[in-house]
Amino acid sequence: MMIFITVLMLNVWAISADEVLSLNINIIEELGKIKTMETKMKSLETEMERLRTENTEIPNLSSQVEELRKENRDGEIAFSAALLESNFGFFGPFSTDITLTYKNVITNIGNAYNPITGVFTAPLKGAYMFKIYVHSGGPTAATASIVKNGERVVVAHAHQPQYTINSSNGVVLILEVGDVVYVTLWAGRRIYDNENTHSTFSGFLLFPLK
Repeated sequence: MMIFITVLMLNVWAISADEVLSLNINIIEELGKIKTMETKMKSLETEMERLRTENTEIPNLSSQVEELRKENRDGEIAFSAALLESNFGFFGPFSTDITLTYKNVITNIGNAYNPITGVFTAPLKGAYMFKIYVHSGGPTAATASIVKNGERVVVAHAHQPQYTINSSNGVVLILEVGDVVYVTLWAGRRIYDNENTHSTFSGFLLFPLK
């Protein structure tokens, strides 16, 4: 009889131990699920913050374009700028294409050209004329593009083993309000400027369009 009771108690203890072990495993699993949910929540919070930031930036951009539109409702839009404000020297080469910032502003009627970014933003729908002049020296080639909304439109290119090299190009573009135009220097190429303003970027509105 005593042996039977002892065996029964051992069986009860074995069941209790299994249940405790199972309970521990379930707790660990639940903790893992909670950790996964916390990670997902943090990711969602990060994404929501990014969207909030984008949504605040878009109205700001729209506001800037609207200000430009008001400034230029009479269609007086023209700019011309040289690469360097002072001194002289080569710009480049670089390992990737870069946007050239023409800092020496000669003319900027309507303020549609930004010398900090090098970008022209169309305040009115219309036909615009743009020109670039590229000056450099061999043996490194000088290659630059007029770019509209991230797409190359025309290229100015010059290359020879030595001495001075020059090139130019121009294009008429139909722009919508908010379209951007700028100049990129190709990777591995260079451009030169000095007080004589050899390298320039210019543009103006030919006529507005409805």
